[in-house]
Amino acid sequence: MTLERARELLLIQAGFGSFYNGNSAKLILSEVQTEYGQAAVDQLIRECGLQEVFDFKPGTRFEKGIAITQYD
Repeated sequence: MTLERARELLLIQAGFGSFYNGNSAKLILSEVQTEYGQAAVDQLIRECGLQEVFDFKPGTRFEKGIAITQYD
């Protein structure tokens, strides 16, 4: 998946904003994480407004549809 396609799909999921769409967004971000790394995930979270809609924060890792947050 290209970053542009991921961005398009994430904007659609954010537009609906339900719990189920949050799960779909996690799966998309998991694929981005695998293919492009953490910097790309953080950029998409910011660009697509996922922090406001799904409470995803930059720095969160996504693996197999699971959000993994690091706590200090």
